[in-house]
Formats: sequence, C-alpha cells, structure tokens
Amino acid sequence: MKSKDMGEYLFHQGTNFEAYKLLGAHVAVGDGGYTYTFSTWAPNAAEISLVGDFCDWNTGIAMERTTGGGIFRATVKSDVSLEGQRYKFKIRGKNGTHLKGDPYAFSSMGGADGASLICHESAFEWQDGAWLEYRKSTVCESKGKYLATPINIYEVHLASFMRKEDGSYLSYKELADTLVPYAKSLGFTHIELLPITEYPYDGSWGYQVCGYYAPTSRFGTPDDFRYFVNKCHTSGVGLILDWVPAHFPKDEWGLYEFDGSPLYEYQGKDRQESRSWGTRYFDVGREEVQSFLISNALYWLEQFHIDGIRVDAVASMIYLDYDREPGEWVPNVYGNNKNLEAIAFLQKLNTAVFSRHPDALMIAEESTSFGGITHPVSEGGLGFNLKWNMGFANDFYDYVATDPYFRKDRHTALNFPIMYAFGENYIMPISHDEVVHGKKSFVDKMFGPYEDKFSQMRAALMLIMTYPGKKMMFMGTEYAQFREWDFSDSLEWFMLDYPNHANMREFVASLNRYYLKTPSLWEDDFTPDGFEWIYPDEAGNNMVAYRRVSADGERVTVIASFCGRPIESLRVPVSEKGTYINEFSTGEGFSKLYRSKKDKNGNYISVDVPRFGAVILKKSTAKTPAMKRMEERDVF
Repeated sequence: MKSKDMGEYLFHQGTNFEAYKLLGAHVAVGDGGYTYTFSTWAPNAAEISLVGDFCDWNTGIAMERTTGGGIFRATVKSDVSLEGQRYKFKIRGKNGTHLKGDPYAFSSMGGADGASLICHESAFEWQDGAWLEYRKSTVCESKGKYLATPINIYEVHLASFMRKEDGSYLSYKELADTLVPYAKSLGFTHIELLPITEYPYDGSWGYQVCGYYAPTSRFGTPDDFRYFVNKCHTSGVGLILDWVPAHFPKDEWGLYEFDGSPLYEYQGKDRQESRSWGTRYFDVGREEVQSFLISNALYWLEQFHIDGIRVDAVASMIYLDYDREPGEWVPNVYGNNKNLEAIAFLQKLNTAVFSRHPDALMIAEESTSFGGITHPVSEGGLGFNLKWNMGFANDFYDYVATDPYFRKDRHTALNFPIMYAFGENYIMPISHDEVVHGKKSFVDKMFGPYEDKFSQMRAALMLIMTYPGKKMMFMGTEYAQFREWDFSDSLEWFMLDYPNHANMREFVASLNRYYLKTPSLWEDDFTPDGFEWIYPDEAGNNMVAYRRVSADGERVTVIASFCGRPIESLRVPVSEKGTYINEFSTGEGFSKLYRSKKDKNGNYISVDVPRFGAVILKKSTAKTPAMKRMEERDVF
C-alpha cells in the first residue's frame, strides 16, 4: 500500500496522528516549478471546487473524490511561488453552496472572511535544544515522586497583556521581547496562553476556534509564533497552550456543517449544540474527527515545540447532561450520564501524546468530582497528568470575601481541600475565569477596606503557594490590579506607579523565587507524605498551620491567618529542638528567629501572628553570628 493510501486508511480509522501531512495544502518544489496539492475531507459534499487568488474565485478548480470516505483532492502547478496567497473550498452540499476555510490550513486571515493562506514548510532554526533536554530531565519521576519539579504558571491573554499607545496589538516578536523576560523575572516557570489558534470573535477570548492549525494572524505569522516559543525556551520558560477540543463556533467559514450537513459535530440534537456558548460539540466518537484533533495536539507539540496543553471544558465533553435539562439528553448504554465516546477519546488523546512525548504536560480544566482525571489510562483514568483544582478556588475565594467575624463558619474552605488533595494531581489556579463577569479581581475579592485587602491577599497567596499542588496566576494579579480583566484593553500597568501595587509585585516575585528554591513546596505535591497538619481546625482564629515535606524529609512550617485580630503566643509544635528561621512572611509582625522551648507535650516554638499574617519557618542547620548574639542575650 502506498504511503498516501496508508495515510488515508489510517485517517478513516481514527489513527492517523499526522493527518495535517495528508490533508490541507502542501507544496513540492522541482523541475523549475511548484506543485501544490490541496486536500479536504467532506464525504457528504455533492461537489467541491478549489477557489483562490491563483485561480477563479467563482468557478475555481474542480476537486476529485479520492476515497470512499470522502477525501477530495486537487493539484495546481505554478511557475512561481504561491506562498501567502488566499484560498478556500467551495462546497456544494445539502444546505446549498458555501465557501469554507481549510480546516488544516497552517495560516489563516481569520476574522469574518477566514480565507486560508498557502504556507510553505517552515525553515525556522530552533535554538532550544538545551531546554528540551532540561524538560526531559524534570518532567518525570524523581526520588520516587511524580513531577517532583516546581511548576508555577503565568496565565496570559496575549491581546490584552499589553497594547501599543494607539491601542494596537503587540506582535509575537514584540511579546517575546517583553512578556517572556517579564515572566522570567517574576519567578514563573511557564507561560500559559489563552487560545491562539485562529478565532474570528475577540469576545470569545480565543475559545471559539475556526482555524485549529493556524496561530492567529492578529500577532504575526506562524514563524513569528515559533520565534516566541523559541524565546521562551532559550530564556528557561516553558510554554503551555490552551486548547479547545470540546466545541467550535458556527461561523460561515469554519467547521460548522462543513460539507452541507453535520460532519465535525454530533449528528443528534441531544449532543450537538451548547446552549450557553451557541457552539457545536465535536463528534469525538467519529474516527476522522479523532484523527483531526489528536493530530492537532501533536502538531503544536512537534511543529511548535510547546511544552504542554491545557484542555478546555473537559466536563462539557464527558457528561451527556452538561448544560442540558432533563429530557434533553439520552443516557448511555448503561443508563447513566457519562459520554463514553468522549471518555474514550480523551484516553486515546493522552495515550497518543505521552507515547511520543512523555515529558509533555496534559492539563485538564475539569470542574466536577469525576474520578480519575489524572489517573493512568491503564487504571481506567483519563490519563492527564494535571488538573485545575477549581473546587478549592471557588470555596477559598468565597472564604476571603467573608467578614473575618463569620469566617469561622466557613473554615472548611481551608481544611477540606486537603481531604481530597491527593486524589488527583492538582494545579492551584488563580485563573482568568475568576477575575471577570462580576467576580472581581483577586485583590478586590478580599473583604474589608483598601489596606486590609492587600494584607489578606499576601496571606492568601502564601497559603496557595504552600498548599499541595502546582501553581498558576493570571496576568495582572501579580500587582493587584483592582479592575476586573477586560479582554478588549491592556492591563492597567499604570497601577505600578502606586506603592501598594508595586510592593505587591515585588512580594509576588519574592514569593515565587522562594518557592523555586524550596523543594519542600514542590517535590511531593501528590501524596500525603508531602503534607502534615499542625492546626487544621482553628476555626475561631481563622487560621491553619501545617508542614510541607520534601522527598528527603526536609520540612518547612507554614502558619496562615485570616483573622482580623492578632493571635498572641501561638504554640507551634516542632519535632526537633533548636532555632527556627523566619524564611518568608507577609511582612511586619513576625520575629526573624524563634528558639524552641519544651513542656510536658514536647518541643514547641511560640509565635505572635499579626492580623492577616502568614509565615514560613524552617529549622536552622547552622548558627549565624546574629543568632549566637541573640542566644547570648536570651532574646528568645
């Protein structure tokens, strides 16, 4: 069987994971000219014509059906390069004739027109070999612990991170030279981008995708985006892309009823459309759709060297009754609400990704208690290696918005997350979803007057950074932007002219750097061995205390208070006598050193905790001159 024939066979079987090499537009150079081959999948089409700048936009060039499964193909020879020229598929189907963009186009004009652009094979010269080797050595098992590495993500919406004075976008290259060093300087290990796959509607934030293989042209060309990724890697920063395999919009030029009837979307009305989003759900049980989507995930990993994929809206995929009323959905063969095809697809996706890229990050945005999201496929799980802890975020944000007098009634927001913390591999998110639509910015969620908001935010960040799980922060949170995120405008960078906001950014940077150098906070995020309670139930004091433990047994002690009054002489048990250092805190009110004491219950240190204060303590292994002087004066 010829390689092309084998590719077509595997495509229709749902196992061609390089379908972008079979379908779309491809060029061969030779004999003094260029030969372009255009292919698309449209089994229900009566006829298809290739139209574009290089041929008649009305009649075009007839495409020939080459497989019984519905692949159509046309060849164009040219004496000159056609790179950058526009094209579409003119498809006549059951619902009339429509101009469609190429689902596999590597470049697109986007917008309302959506014309695909002929794109030759990239000649970009990557310089990130050292980063890729480093990634292999860190995203793996170490000391018997999984992902025993710091992961601290800066989540970014490129269109609103920063704008030029005239309101226009920064390009990929300009963002590479501003955003990347900025994130690096603040101590973030990764940047995560809201979707940059081509999307027509700015108000969707990128989540309504029409061009899955094309980096949005808003910020430049595909090679410009490669430059951005390369700059991340040569700067020691990983890059994660937000990816949307659940649904797509109903724009005329996109995937919607591509060949005149439902094709990429579900056929049945019970699964086909999202009421809330006004979009169509991918039919992930269809083999050709599986080839399309899994190839797409691997395309970004392999052709653009990205380090991970955050899979959007997993819950909407795995539940048949998601966003549906009783009677609007049909149970599966077992009589329950699980979408068996979607579950199998996600398992197939993660298996395919990890078989080629065991050091990739596959992250689920999943908002329910569905079990096994990050468990191996071999054990019946979905096979992701990380999941957003959205339950913690919702409960904790409600807690910090509550008057401290009443927080004792909501103390489970602080201690209950540890009950399920090790059931999945979690990321602790401060995400874009939580700072829009009336939810307030992170700092403004905090209860009380202006100054108290900053104090509580520092304590909240210290708790998040020291609880089990990897970390993530949405842009603008680092300097406590008060205004909710606005996708249509730049972040309010002028806020850094105000001391409280500039100081908050420095606090975040310092906390991030401390996190990076402290293995106790990240070597064992996913087992109970990495966490020890000291005070889980101090509801009356709005306080918790605990220890984090490294794979080698090194401990740090954390006290986090959300109390509106000071807590005096808090007795903190310690396993070893000695001197304990204040390694990091929210600020004034904590001593620099604490010397252990002993009573009938054992060794302890006594800590005065200021209102809305948090501190990280660690036993000293050496006496500094300052410590010796304080001991001689019996300051402790």
